[in-house]
This record gives sequence, C-alpha cells and structure tokens, in this order.
Amino acid sequence: MNQRKLRMGMIGGGPGSFIGAVHRIAANMDGQIELVAGSFSSNPEKSQQAGTDLFIDNKRIYQSYDEMFEKEKQLPEGERIDFVSIVTPNHVHFDPTLKALQHGFHVVLDKPMTLTYEEATQLNKVINESGLLFCLTHTYTGYPMVKEAKQLITNGTLGNIRKIYVEYPQGWLWKSFSEEENKQAGWRTDPKRSGVAGCMGDIGTHALNLAEYVSGLKLSKLCADLNTTLPGRVLDDDGIVLLKFDNGASGVLMASQIATGAENNLKIRVYGDKAGLEWQQEDANTLILRHPEQPDQIFRAGANVPYLSSYALANTRTPAGHPEGYLEAFANHYRNFTRTLQAKLQGQEPEKEWLDFPGTEDGVRGMAFIEHVVKSGKSEQKWTKFEL
Repeated sequence: MNQRKLRMGMIGGGPGSFIGAVHRIAANMDGQIELVAGSFSSNPEKSQQAGTDLFIDNKRIYQSYDEMFEKEKQLPEGERIDFVSIVTPNHVHFDPTLKALQHGFHVVLDKPMTLTYEEATQLNKVINESGLLFCLTHTYTGYPMVKEAKQLITNGTLGNIRKIYVEYPQGWLWKSFSEEENKQAGWRTDPKRSGVAGCMGDIGTHALNLAEYVSGLKLSKLCADLNTTLPGRVLDDDGIVLLKFDNGASGVLMASQIATGAENNLKIRVYGDKAGLEWQQEDANTLILRHPEQPDQIFRAGANVPYLSSYALANTRTPAGHPEGYLEAFANHYRNFTRTLQAKLQGQEPEKEWLDFPGTEDGVRGMAFIEHVVKSGKSEQKWTKFEL
C-alpha cells in the first residue's frame, strides 16, 4: 500500500532529552517514517547540534517551531513534512500542536495532551474540526497483551466487570535533584512546566488510561489522597485514588515516584463475575486469565500464536518466546498512526486494527483526571474520622 515513507518533523528531543530519542526509535522501527526536519530545542545552538547529529539537512534544522511550520508549508507538497512529532515538556504542548494543525500538519504528541484542561478542550475542538490525524502516545496500550486483555473483556470472557486495580510504582524521585543533576526531575517537579500535578500527571494518567482502555469502562467519580513527600517539593510525588466507573465497578489506582528502588512495573488486574485477568510490564509478553473453577490460563505474545486476537497479532513483531517491550509498544502507536495516515492520503479505508491508537479523547480525559485528582486531594470532606 505504501508509495513512499512519511516525512516527519520533530519539536523538542534535543540534547538531554530522554523521550525524544524514544520517539525517534519508535518512529524508525518499521521503516515507514523518515525524520527530515526539526526544531529540537528552544536554544538555537542546541537545535543545530541535535539536527547535525541526526544528519538532518542544514536548511531544515530550524531555530523555532514557528519557523519550521512557515518554511515547511512553503515547500512543494512532495517535499514538506507530513506530520510533526512533539516531544517537549508539558507547557510546550498546546501552542506547537495548535500551530501544526493550523498549518495543515498531522500530529503525534507526547502525553499529557496539554498543561491544563481548558487547553485540552480547546485543542480537542480544533482537532475534530481539522480532519487531521492526532496520536497521543500513551505508551502502554500499545503492548500486544494489553490489546489481548481488552479483546477478552470486549468479548465477554470476564463477564460484568466488578473491580479494577491498577498500580504504577516508580522510585526515581526518591530524593531531591537539582536541574543540573537531573533535567527530567527539574521540569517534572516544576508546576510552571509540568502543570498542577506531579506524579499523578506524569504516571497516574498512564494508569487511568490503561484501566479505561482495557476495561472499556469510563471513570465516573474519584476520591484521591495525594502526598508531597520531600521538603521543598511542590507537586505530588505519591498518591492513591479510589475509582468508580460508569457500570458501577469500583477500582483503586496507586501511583508513586518515591517507591524507593522500584523501576516501572505498571500492573493491572481486572475482575468480572466470570473471570479475572492480570498483566504487568515486567513480564509484558504474559497475560494471565483466572477462572474460579478451573486452572489459570496463560496467554503468551507471539506473531505465530493462533489463539490471539487480530488486535494483538497486528501489534506483534516477533515469534513466541522473543520478548517485545517498551520500545515496540511505543512503535505500535507510530505504526498504527502511519498506516492510518497512509490510507487517508491514498483515499482508502484503514483497517480497524490500525485505528487502535490513543487520540484526542484520551487526552481530554487525562487532563480532566489530573484536575479532578488535585481538587479531590485538597478536599477534607471525603474523609470520615476513625473513632473508637
């Protein structure tokens, strides 16, 4: 189907960026995308350095994203970028995304969608009116066995969902870091750049997105307890949220960045009135299905596994036994976005499996979650005093 590679521009992802390199690896994994332009830093010298290191044509290494959009738009249709990948800190999500859309470019954006809920709703309106494609990289729904879990629930294997537990423990903010020591810690703990939430904005949103995606349910109300553990730290670095979903199911979400020694073992357990399931990132190729009156079933990822759903198989690259992880999950979003965009450009209908990537609704719900969690966390009315 593909006539050519899609041409990508990048905003952010310069020297010292973690997520920029991840996006570039993910975009490159399937050979369908070529990075041809970029404004890689708000510092022109750093942008030039990054572009040179990535072998970008010097004429297409830009000093600002405004310059990139203006000059790329002036190029012939056969040369200009098809879409832009935005990998900046949270406070530089809204403006470049808005301007990319206004110039007619499709967008892949690192999550969360924006700095505030108001920005997200405004951007959502523009995206829906533009007819352009938008992908928000909620990485973890790209795992093959997460997609298999969603299909098992969709097909009724678990019955009516009653309970969801989702947890995301990290330990990387166990102590205070200066900006020079840890660039990521610097901006992620700064409300001007990160937003009103810290831990809950960074990884709590991932946990909620995973819970809603897998279960097919929507959050209806919540009750939050947020903690800011270290002296001098402004934003939350730990918290627990009680969840209620639109079918009456209850849930618990735990997210922490001061779980000392913990890495990134995102985990979800879902229980229905027929069966339950369990998945965790540290063993991402395995999905456990638990039955009350028969042995557990262990589902394993693999391109040669006949019992998996079309959604899991469409997002699996290797035969059974070869582990696929974070980078492949990230790349699945890029591949599905790319396949959908290629079909769109050629006037064809995309396959249903290609359309399975996170978008603007995920972004708006994520920003609403952040603001509601912070509001609930500051309220005392939800607690009942324990008395003997």
